[in-house]
Amino acid sequence: MITSPTLPRRPRWRSLALLFLCLAPLLWPLEHLAERYYRNELVSQNRQTLDLYVANLLGTLHRYEVLPQILGELPALRDALAEPGQSLRLSHANSLLQGICAQTGAEVMYLMDTSGKTLAASNWDKHDSFVNRNFAFRPYFTEAMAGRLGRFFGLGTTSGKRGYFFAAAVREGQKIIGVLVVKVDLDRTESLWGKTPEQLMMTDHNGVVILTSHPEWRFRSTRVLSEQERNAITAVQPYPTRNPQPLLLNPDAWLTQTQQIEETGWNVSILAPRTLVDRPVRTVVAVGGAALLVLMLLLGLMMQRRRHYLDRIAFEAKTRRELEMRVAERTSDLEGLNRRLKQEVLEREQAQQELVRAQDDLVQAGKLSALGTMSASISHELNQPLAAIRSYAENAEVLLDHQRTDDARGNLKLISELTGRMASIIAHLRAFARRDRHAPESVALQPALDDALALLAKRRRAMEVELIRDLPAATLWVQAGETRLRQVLGNLLANALDALTEKGPPRKLWLSAQSSEQGISLTIRDNGPGFCLEALDRAGEPFYTTKTRTQGLGLGLAICDSLMRAFGGELLFANDREGGALITLRMRAGAPGVSLQPPEDSSV
Repeated sequence: MITSPTLPRRPRWRSLALLFLCLAPLLWPLEHLAERYYRNELVSQNRQTLDLYVANLLGTLHRYEVLPQILGELPALRDALAEPGQSLRLSHANSLLQGICAQTGAEVMYLMDTSGKTLAASNWDKHDSFVNRNFAFRPYFTEAMAGRLGRFFGLGTTSGKRGYFFAAAVREGQKIIGVLVVKVDLDRTESLWGKTPEQLMMTDHNGVVILTSHPEWRFRSTRVLSEQERNAITAVQPYPTRNPQPLLLNPDAWLTQTQQIEETGWNVSILAPRTLVDRPVRTVVAVGGAALLVLMLLLGLMMQRRRHYLDRIAFEAKTRRELEMRVAERTSDLEGLNRRLKQEVLEREQAQQELVRAQDDLVQAGKLSALGTMSASISHELNQPLAAIRSYAENAEVLLDHQRTDDARGNLKLISELTGRMASIIAHLRAFARRDRHAPESVALQPALDDALALLAKRRRAMEVELIRDLPAATLWVQAGETRLRQVLGNLLANALDALTEKGPPRKLWLSAQSSEQGISLTIRDNGPGFCLEALDRAGEPFYTTKTRTQGLGLGLAICDSLMRAFGGELLFANDREGGALITLRMRAGAPGVSLQPPEDSSV
């Protein structure tokens, strides 16, 4: 009698769980390596940022460092020191300092006699004028009277503004007859930092914070001040308070990098939140744990399949032996075995049918993916006309409320034209999907550019973007398509406005065109942040974008590049030397004519 096959045993999950617990400690070195990697990346990035900031600060200071010595040689200032009672000479000195201050960008310049009294100043006509005020208590005056270049950072006792002071002696031969002081405004160097998780902190020789991106840290002490330092602070009054309060920072919450500026005796520090490292490290550990768990599950499934396979081999071998020995008396058992074999064949056929259905589902998924790509493209291309239609519709409603039916009718006509253009874009995208090719025609460049600007006019005015046009008076004709050229220009101008949202005023957009033997070149330049290196390499790549998923799909520049190549032209991306993105459209010149034909692909 044939014994029944034993049921396959379940995998030893307890053994797998034990193995998982044994391998779990491997996550600790993974966490350590990830933390070291992300920390090094953050340190390298902040070091570069720190170097750039220090270079910018030193560049600002060096620009004004030699001014006091040079300006001290001016005859008008020497005359004012020689005859301080002459109002005409003092008036001339005031006007001279005011003009030089306006040209150099310094905050204020003033001339003092040997007693520290201010005789002339660039702010002589302001309510906080330095004229007739005595600043002999300031260290820069003492240094200048000693024949050295005076340097000092502090809060102005008159203006209440922070600044860095340069002072130099004015000499008559070997005799010092006065002191000229230049005050430099450093508030702008503080505002350049921007809103980032990392915080800037600059401390002077007393350890007091003088420049920082965190306003609550300003003029706080990073260490305990000695009695001698407190007396010195009281004497020279560099801060708004004579007793700076301590700055209590949790060292475990910040990763600090510090660089010393030897010329000024300051220390510049970047404090990065610990979370910038902890967050990606936790992600890496979570991914590692998930990968380890998946590995354990796969190992369990392999063990289960192996047991099934071994049990089946053993069962078939035992069955063959028993069939050879007991063919005659085991006919009934053979019939039972045949039934089991038929059942197995049926299961195999069912499995084959499941495989066919799975393949059909995969084909259907591929179709849905292509449909999703097409839908994303259509949504991207129709977004701008839809926004214009909404704007015209809202304006028409307001015009109707004011009984301005003619103006409302004009808006409705514009809406009709935009819907026709949307139908043209849909027809073009449909033709593009079936690899249809439109023969380029001669198109006027300036009207197409005006149409694209009109769609974005409301947004441009809301953003206060200054438009600077440098286009020839004569019409430029290019080889392109009416609708496709407007589509390209609209996308590029919209991307320029998107880039300008990342910076504050002033915002500017330049448009220029020129004709040459090679064709027509149109350049679009903005004063935004420009392209990063990766964006320059992948600007025309589909679905690549530096925006968030809600801001863009990464299709605009890819479609523009494809359309330009279809025209026989090219689209070039670069960064301007003065900052901002620079996009150049090179197109073949077209034959002059009258563009009266409707836009291409007008049918739906």
